[in-house]
Amino acid sequence: MVRRAQGVYAISVAAQMVSMEIQNLRVYERRGLVEPDRTPGGSRLYSAADIERLERIGELLAQGLNLAGIAEVLRLEAENARLRDQVRRLRDGT
Repeated sequence: MVRRAQGVYAISVAAQMVSMEIQNLRVYERRGLVEPDRTPGGSRLYSAADIERLERIGELLAQGLNLAGIAEVLRLEAENARLRDQVRRLRDGT
């Protein structure tokens, strides 16, 4: 079974899945917005989680945010999810 975070899609497939140009995916990686896995030969492999993140980036771009703004939104969303999980665990006593 493939884990959700395991890279399985080549960059060309990932770009097609999210209707983006391959060059854009490379830019997003350079800017730290996405971190695909790499094969031993250096090829990028995108996971299901990476695809979801790229879709979110596309949504934010469509709303008019620039890449710096997108980076901040993604950071805040991740922090919010972490805090919600922490609250849930505290409520559950785990």
